[in-house]
Amino acid sequence: MGAVRSRISDAVCVLAAILVAVPLYWMVLSAVKPDGEIRSASPRPWTFAPTLDAFRRVLDVENFGRYFLNSAVVALLVVGGSIVLSFVSAVALTRFAFRGRTVLLVMLLVAQMVPVEALTIPLFFMVQSAGQVAPAFGLNQLAPLVLINLAFSLPFAIWMLRGFVAAVPRELDEAATLDGATRFQYVWRVLFPLVAPGLVATSVLSFIHSWNDFLFAKTLIYSSTDNRTLPQALLVFYQPDEQDWGAIMAGSTLMTVPVLIFFVLVQRHLVSGLAGAVKG
Repeated sequence: MGAVRSRISDAVCVLAAILVAVPLYWMVLSAVKPDGEIRSASPRPWTFAPTLDAFRRVLDVENFGRYFLNSAVVALLVVGGSIVLSFVSAVALTRFAFRGRTVLLVMLLVAQMVPVEALTIPLFFMVQSAGQVAPAFGLNQLAPLVLINLAFSLPFAIWMLRGFVAAVPRELDEAATLDGATRFQYVWRVLFPLVAPGLVATSVLSFIHSWNDFLFAKTLIYSSTDNRTLPQALLVFYQPDEQDWGAIMAGSTLMTVPVLIFFVLVQRHLVSGLAGAVKG
């Protein structure tokens, strides 16, 4: 029975991997296919005449480098803020008893249930009003985009880190106190390394969420070409009469590469973090 279950589990994993890999493969294939093959009535899962013309059209878009830099700035700021705030919040919710803690946890769950589309228009008017007081936090600026993406990333990040912090034995708190460590020293030197795998996981999710954000970027940055993000660059190839699918797939491929690089780099820290936690 054990061998049968193992084979079934392996088959399910292979099937899931195929379901995930096929769209990515088709995206990259469409990016290197000639335009005639993309629009063919009988598409084929291969090409004998690969071309990089679609990538050239994407890179020739005006301010493409600026869009890339803006997306990177937003994503990295969201990741940094999410790591710090979610870690501090998870420690407070797990290690301290205070009035309203249960209500706060329930509110974090409710915040994840609200559809993002339902908040787009209210957030637009809030940012518009904020811009009248502080122009840097108004429309067509990157600051409100960072804050909004951070706000939507925090509830899930806090819930995830809360489980990691709760898994750390409370005996370590007492041992650190007996050794003369302050609360800050314990959190930074003991708790932080043990929760590192959870921090890495939340950073990956926050990066993907903010990097791929299109709805808020399109809503809040609608006229400033200097502050647009990378997903908005794909709109250049959406025409009312005809779409440039090759360029769209090439742009999507270029957008995917930084996410993969970030995940590979962070994965090393994830493995080392897990090893350090087990050793500790």
